[in-house]
Amino acid sequence: MEFETIAAHGFIDLQKQNHAVSAPIYANTAYSFDSVQHAIDLFDLKTGGDIYSRLSNPTNDIVEQRIAALEGGVGALTTSSGMSAALIAILNIAGAGDEIVSSAKIYGGTYNLFNKTFKQMGIKANLVNTDNIEDYEKVITEKTKCIYAESIGNPSIKIADMEELAKLAHKYGIPLIVDNTVPTPYLCRPFEFGADIVIHSTTKYLSGHGNAMGGIIVDSGKFDWEKSGKFPMLTEPDESYHGIIYTKEFKNAAYIAKTRAHLVRDLGCCQSPFNSYLTYLGLETLHVRMDRHCENALKLAQYLENHPHINFVKYPYLKSSSDYAAAQKYLKHGASSLLGFGVDGDGTKFIEALKLFIHATNLGDVRSIITYPAGTTHRQLSDEQLIAADISKDYMRASVGLENINDIIEDIDNAIKISRK
Repeated sequence: MEFETIAAHGFIDLQKQNHAVSAPIYANTAYSFDSVQHAIDLFDLKTGGDIYSRLSNPTNDIVEQRIAALEGGVGALTTSSGMSAALIAILNIAGAGDEIVSSAKIYGGTYNLFNKTFKQMGIKANLVNTDNIEDYEKVITEKTKCIYAESIGNPSIKIADMEELAKLAHKYGIPLIVDNTVPTPYLCRPFEFGADIVIHSTTKYLSGHGNAMGGIIVDSGKFDWEKSGKFPMLTEPDESYHGIIYTKEFKNAAYIAKTRAHLVRDLGCCQSPFNSYLTYLGLETLHVRMDRHCENALKLAQYLENHPHINFVKYPYLKSSSDYAAAQKYLKHGASSLLGFGVDGDGTKFIEALKLFIHATNLGDVRSIITYPAGTTHRQLSDEQLIAADISKDYMRASVGLENINDIIEDIDNAIKISRK
């Protein structure tokens, strides 16, 4: 099936659901066993099936299968949030004494996870301030376990050169992990450019209505975890499962199997079945929504680019953008709804004068949202870190919604006028 058909129909067995057309919400916590041996086999990972909804749930399972198919992966795991997806994706292969490499131009919450929490866990994050592949290579060491990137940076709007980052990662026997939240698999499929693991905050475009917190990790199934000898967590016996070796037992799905069997089991970062249901509903219209998001965002970016009181505009589908060539390569149908711009006026007045745009820190909603990163999502960063993240004090991040574009432009224009009084 093609993308749009998978989004609307994928992995629904009507007969198994009492012929219900929409997927049911399985609100239960536990599942009965056929026999004592059946229970033992489930707990020993010798057979598939549900044990407890912290580990798996039929509603979550449909979302996992559908998103894995949309991304082109072998399997997926839903989590409680996008942050928990980033946390688990890296903890699955890295521990105390290890290192990771990442761009500094990433979401503020992820920056803090890497720079603060991982440091407390004994994991060193080497954050690269430039877009040069050579600068990534300079900080790779024998302890490095992955390269991490955002396909479209939030809020920097920079497009990662995934193909070159993947080549670099594989040169050193490590995977490339890509946060694909902003473009979604409809606009970009990182596995096609060599990425090995993809994560999403499903809170954003995949659910699409600002009503369901969640995250997901998708495994490409293509990375050879045994070749480099750097990933004993996957290639050596797990004593908590009587010596099981994930790469031997689960083959190309070893990575995603371990995330569920080990980390969600122990950390409990599971997604609510109700939130999975809302995400499932959002997936059905993903392609339609993303087309309108892209259309509206490009029209707003073009308007702002020619506005006399806008200092700059960041949107990859603008021909004047330094990322335009990368956008044509990596983004199939558009550059998503996220754009950045600088207001030549009082930023506080500008935000508070908006009537249609909602002042919040979410993105990917059907409603337009404005965010001031230096005062919210990146508030914990120092002035030097803000510069490294490419966030100026006049920077505004807009997540352009599905409203009529004329109303969107009028709201922005009126707020600019008020900000200059």
